Amino acid sequence: MIKAVIFDLDDTLYDEMEYCKSGFNAVARFLAGLPDAPPAASVFDALWRQFNAGNRTRTFNAALDQIGFSYDSALVGRLVQVYRGHEPDITLPTESRDVLDTLADKYPLGLLTDGFLPAQELKVRRLRIEHYFQHILYTERLGRQFWKPSPAGFEKLISLFGADPPTMAYVADNEKKDFIAPNRLGFVTVRIIRPKRIHTESSTQPADRARHTIRRIGRLPALLAAL
Repeated sequence: MIKAVIFDLDDTLYDEMEYCKSGFNAVARFLAGLPDAPPAASVFDALWRQFNAGNRTRTFNAALDQIGFSYDSALVGRLVQVYRGHEPDITLPTESRDVLDTLADKYPLGLLTDGFLPAQELKVRRLRIEHYFQHILYTERLGRQFWKPSPAGFEKLISLFGADPPTMAYVADNEKKDFIAPNRLGFVTVRIIRPKRIHTESSTQPADRARHTIRRIGRLPALLAAL
């Protein structure tokens, strides 16, 4: 019997692609305000083209090269700050809100998310989901070394909820990191495969895969009830 449900955030409760678009638009507007910069639309197009080509680590550098705009490491650092610190233009899908409404009446809920602060906090605030969760744990607050696949965040939640891991479910999306620790701790793990997800890779290690897989978050309440 499930006694607590823990959610991941990005590409679990909403489409992270929307956050990326929002961030690139913020960066494009900022850059367009600099001397001799191209229009914001041209900057966004370059950023989005690089991102969709799979350039996820040097997106800004490659986009600036593409549009022929001179830059140094300080400017790239500033663009990173703009991206992470912008007020995101994202919304919680109706299906996700309906699921949270349903589950909040049946289980204590928690949120465990990696990522840089304040970006993750701004996402949660914009999505207006704080009230659903008894505990929200940003692993960045523990230290970057405790991002998943570290078990630290899960161990903290075990203590906060006072529940045994086999009675706790963790719902997330990324098989490369999300399920490694909770599987080993004994959680029930559920993978959501969203159509627009960013991380499409599957783990080659069976022990690191989620125990259950769904393709719509709307199927989660029935799955949890059956466990």
